[in-house]
Amino acid sequence: MKTLDERLDLIEETIKKPSFRQNKGLGNEVGYYIFDYAPDRELQVRERIEYVRKKYENSPDGFRVIVFDLYDVIIDTLDKKGYVQKTIDMEKKKGFERVIRAVGNTMRITAEDSLIVNYIQEHTPDNSVVFLTGIGKCYPILRSHTVLNNLHQVVDKVPVVMFYPGKYDGQELILFGEIKDDNYYRAFRFAD
Repeated sequence: MKTLDERLDLIEETIKKPSFRQNKGLGNEVGYYIFDYAPDRELQVRERIEYVRKKYENSPDGFRVIVFDLYDVIIDTLDKKGYVQKTIDMEKKKGFERVIRAVGNTMRITAEDSLIVNYIQEHTPDNSVVFLTGIGKCYPILRSHTVLNNLHQVVDKVPVVMFYPGKYDGQELILFGEIKDDNYYRAFRFAD
């Protein structure tokens, strides 16, 4: 089994391959990948993602790495709508469960016109590789399978790699190695 450093090195090797960026998986399925890792290695993974993003900002290979921290997307959207302070006040008065529902409704997380999915779609240029981060920071407001299922419908020209602080066995997602997602999701496990 490869170490985390070896798997992170493999990401960089893989995204440089034109065959990977053509975004065709097995059976010509859209290339969606999950890079799972031990949650206690979060800072190491973040550091490497930022390194790779900067390295390919003006890549001679003709592609860019676009990083979407889903937590930041949610906060930015709430901020633009003037809802951040309202959300804080709501949590104080009505509790976190109410915030989860309110933010989910505001972001239209499960809807076809999800604000998160729309944001990613609008900010993803051709000839790019998308890295999704911030999954752990979003829990329980946002579930990873929801993002992947909705995103799969609209982002199909570029490969998407979700960095997942937990375990993925090719079928089940287990956030932080403890919280089992009740939904099956089909994606390739990245960098075995």
